[in-house]
Amino acid sequence: MKEKKRSFHMPTAYSILLALILAVAVVTWLVGGSVQRATLAQVVMAVPRGFLDAIDVCLFILILGGFLGVVTATGALDRGIGVLVRRLRGHEMVLIPILMVLFSLGGTTYGMAEETMAFYALITATMVAAGFDAMVGAAVVLVGAGVGVLGSTVNPFAISAAVDAYQSTYPDAVVDYGRILLLGAALWLTSLAAGIALVMRYAARVRKNGRSILTAAEQRQVRETYGQVERVTEEEADLRLTGRQKASLILFGLAFLVMVVALIPWEDFGVNWLAGTAWLTGEPLGAWYFQELEAWFFLAAIAVGAVTCLGEQGIIEPFLHGAGDMIGVVFIIAISRGISVVMSESGLDAWVLERASTALGQVSPALFVAGSYVIYLGLSFLIPSTSGLAAASMPTFAGLTAALGLSPEVMILIFCAACGVVNLITPTSAVVMGGLSICRVEWPTWLRFIWRFLILLIVMNLVILSAAMYLL
Repeated sequence: MKEKKRSFHMPTAYSILLALILAVAVVTWLVGGSVQRATLAQVVMAVPRGFLDAIDVCLFILILGGFLGVVTATGALDRGIGVLVRRLRGHEMVLIPILMVLFSLGGTTYGMAEETMAFYALITATMVAAGFDAMVGAAVVLVGAGVGVLGSTVNPFAISAAVDAYQSTYPDAVVDYGRILLLGAALWLTSLAAGIALVMRYAARVRKNGRSILTAAEQRQVRETYGQVERVTEEEADLRLTGRQKASLILFGLAFLVMVVALIPWEDFGVNWLAGTAWLTGEPLGAWYFQELEAWFFLAAIAVGAVTCLGEQGIIEPFLHGAGDMIGVVFIIAISRGISVVMSESGLDAWVLERASTALGQVSPALFVAGSYVIYLGLSFLIPSTSGLAAASMPTFAGLTAALGLSPEVMILIFCAACGVVNLITPTSAVVMGGLSICRVEWPTWLRFIWRFLILLIVMNLVILSAAMYLL
């Protein structure tokens, strides 16, 4: 009998990330100099240390999964999506620009990134039910929020962090926030328009002739995870929400509304009356982060179960099941963070920054924009955190900018724009790898979907930033 030929399968996100940890370790041995060679112990401990480094976001994902499990147990989520899709029948495409604008607003104002993890499952389920595929769901969230961060206007984790780091080197430097706002808005709106066009064009193709970019294996996983919503909308001719399901959806929406309000840094905008809201978690709305959100969604899960009369077992079992569904996502986040841990411990990230700054010492403004943008593309892979990269790199680039007599505002937006592009694809980002995992989309498939769009973004960014450098 002839042996069956083994078919090629794309490596999973786990394999890709583990291979990257090994690749980074090998690079540390090849570079030498100030870079410490990564030891076997550092490679072996990369995942556990990455887990510890990302423990807040990991626990948030688990509790969020539990919350979604309880809401799903009420039947309200599937039924609500079914009702929405029926009411939009023939106009489902309108969801894409509306949702992408909303996510981009979160990105440009407060750096919405890890917080989007709460929406991937819901948006993907809605898009699948509307006749699109999981790639549309992933792109709506990831591209929507991502182009907002790329064109940050008042994002404290990018703009404020960069300005603070810049002025730590040059305390007397005058940074014009009005210029930052205008330049950030130009980057944001042009990138958003291009992103919406990309997703709507692909979605229309999927709806028209079923030409999905997803592999057969990915489509099977999507059907297993999100196909139930699709079956409900097809089989039930008259969809209605019960009173308890309506109450469940109201609490569901309230939970996410509070999350958004709680994450916006209101004090930075001169809003101080929310100081009296600290009675629940010890921190007022506007100062919440992952620990407060974990407590909030845990309480929200109990509230949904109580209002819909699920009972003790009816709450606990779906909560544990929902949390269990997120275990794979949590491991992907931990492994991706492990890459950053190895780079930081070896000093590889600092070495790259030092060499990059030396290369830009004596160049023209146009070359400075292009060169620093390209360098930040590489640095963002090494340090996916915008605030962390701002603190590590901006003092060095501030010196170069001042020495060449160039605009600090443009330098800050070069940093934001390049970080925004890389954080749409980098496997070292917990948001990218975790979000794609929730959508059941593999990272190589995501790259095939978005690579042309990335080239367009880079060209658009460089044109805007180069023009601004000459004008300001």
